[in-house]
Amino acid sequence: MRSAVLVALLCMLASGASAQQGSVMGTWLTASGKARILIAPCPHPKGGPICGTVVGLIEPRGPDGTVVAPDVATDWRNTDPALRGRKVLGMPLIWGFKKTSDPNTFEEGQIYNGENGKIYNANISLQPDGKLRLRGYVGAPMFGETQLWTRVN
Repeated sequence: MRSAVLVALLCMLASGASAQQGSVMGTWLTASGKARILIAPCPHPKGGPICGTVVGLIEPRGPDGTVVAPDVATDWRNTDPALRGRKVLGMPLIWGFKKTSDPNTFEEGQIYNGENGKIYNANISLQPDGKLRLRGYVGAPMFGETQLWTRVN
């Protein structure tokens, strides 16, 4: 009896993990390798179906170029002076997307680029190889840049 319960528990855990593997939801390493982003349902419906927040930083740097501790790193490159002092950990990075007919493709959202302090339009889709494809653009998607993010968990 005990082994049957253990097998059932392991099957439930495995099905949850595999469901997440086939979803944009989860934690992702950015293309630059400098940040980990958690994509999850938005806490507020106005944010859209998915939102992304910074949950990890790899060797963040301050305005003078020196490495700082992740918990003290600020958004010093932001084009809005009022936001330059906010902490990067926990900062929103992805929001405002619209669902498509594909449950793992989202369009017409916004993505914040912490490396230049600007916000871009964006599309997101989960690729067959398990990578997350982000296309940031100004105006039309053909005028943009594509990044591939790697799942962390």
